[in-house]
Amino acid sequence: MKRQFFGTDGVRGPYGGPVINENFAERLGIAAGRFVSRTKSDGSLRVILGRDTRISGQSLLQAVASGLASLGLECEILDVVPTPAVAAAVLREKAALGVVVTASHNPASDNGIKFFGPNGMKLSDEQELAIEQLLPDETPTLRGRATFSADGISAYLESAKQLLPANALRGWKIVLDTANGATCQTTPAVLRHFGAELVQIGAEADGTNINLGVGSEHPDKLAQRVRETGARLGIAHDGDGDRCVFCDENGAVLDGDEVLTLLAVDALKRGALEKNVLVVTLQSNLGVDTAIARAGGRVVRTNVGDRYVIEGMVAEGAKLGGESSGHFVCADVAPTGDGLVAALKVLEVMLRTGKPLSELKKALIKFPQVTRNLRVKEKKTLETLPHLPIAIQQVERELGDKGRVLVRFSGTEPKLRLLVEAATNEMAQAAIARLETVARTDLEVV
Repeated sequence: MKRQFFGTDGVRGPYGGPVINENFAERLGIAAGRFVSRTKSDGSLRVILGRDTRISGQSLLQAVASGLASLGLECEILDVVPTPAVAAAVLREKAALGVVVTASHNPASDNGIKFFGPNGMKLSDEQELAIEQLLPDETPTLRGRATFSADGISAYLESAKQLLPANALRGWKIVLDTANGATCQTTPAVLRHFGAELVQIGAEADGTNINLGVGSEHPDKLAQRVRETGARLGIAHDGDGDRCVFCDENGAVLDGDEVLTLLAVDALKRGALEKNVLVVTLQSNLGVDTAIARAGGRVVRTNVGDRYVIEGMVAEGAKLGGESSGHFVCADVAPTGDGLVAALKVLEVMLRTGKPLSELKKALIKFPQVTRNLRVKEKKTLETLPHLPIAIQQVERELGDKGRVLVRFSGTEPKLRLLVEAATNEMAQAAIARLETVARTDLEVV
C-alpha cells in the first residue's frame, strides 16, 4: 500500500494547506502516539521534539506534542534546534521517538514533520505507512501537555567539539551561511570554539526569511564572499541543518559527490573506511564509482533520499554515505545526516593533508552530467506515461555502459527530475533535450 501523506523526507507542504496545519499536526501526533504505544516494548514513552525557525513552527510543534501527550507520552520540546540534534538526543536519551517540525530547504511558506525512531534514524516506509493507518478521522477534545527543556543543545555541541583538536582552526577564515535557520547558533559556536574567524551570512532568523536567497540552495553569495574575503573555504547549511554545501578557496562550489569522494578516498588511504564501502544514491555521478574503485573501495547505490542511504549503510555495515544534494551521513559520529559533522569531517581532511579544497576535490573526475527539473501540475506514475518510458529506454540503449539515465518525480515537490550522464557533454545535452521534449508532451508543465 502506498503512503498518502509521507514523502521521501517526512510530511511536507504549504503551511495552512490541507496537510500542514495544526489540526492535521495534532492528528498526526495522535497517530504517532498510537504507533509508539503499540510497538514500544520496554515502557519508555518519552518523545523529544524540535523545530527550525519558521514562524509556523511553534504552533505546529505544540499541536504535534498535544496529540502525542494525549496518549500519555512524555513530550520534551527543545524548541529551535538542528534536526540532527534531535536525532542525537533521541539516541542518547533512549527516547521512544523524535519529532522535528521543518520543511528543510523549502521556503518559509512551507513546513513539515519528520519522525526519528529510538535508534536516531528516520522511520522506514513501512513505519510511516503504519502511522498513516492510525490517523484519527477527527481531533479528539482531550488535549495533552508538553514540557520545555531548558537546554536542548549543550550535549550536541559538546559532542561536536570532540571532533577536532583544540584551536585546530586558529588563523582560518571561514565564510559560514546558516540559511537563517536552525544552525544560526550551533555551527558558529563550534567553529569559533576551534578558533576560526567567521564571516557570516544568513544569521538573522526572523521566522520568515529561512532559506530566502541564502543557505545550501543558494550558494552564490557564499562563493562571492569567499572570493571577497580571501577565506579558506565556505560552508552553507539548509534550514534545518542536516545538509552542508562547501565552496573552495577560489569560490568554486563543490557538489555532494565531490565531498563524499574526497572523504572516502582519504579514509581508504588510511585504511579507515569501514568495509571499504561508500553508499550513495542513484543520483550520484558515475565518476564516484571509478574514483572509489581506483582507491580500493566499492560503491553501493540506493534510492534517492538520505534515509535510504542510511538503510543501505546499515545493510552493508558501512559508516559513510550521502547524497549529491549535500546530505552526508558519518555514522561513526551521528545516526543521521548532520551538516555540522560533515563540515568538521571535511575540515579534518584539510588539516591532516594540508591541502585546500581545490586540490582535494580532484579525487573525483566526473562523467559529464546534465539535469532538468520540470515543475508539473500533477505527479503521475512514471510507467503509465505514454511516451517517456519508451524515450528513456531508447536513450539508455544508445548510451550503453558509457552513461546512464535517471528520471523520477520528486518525493517532496511537484517536480519531474531528469538526469543524463554520457561520455561527452554534447551527448548528455542532446539526450536530455530529447527527454525533456517528450516529458512535456506527457505532462502538464507549469
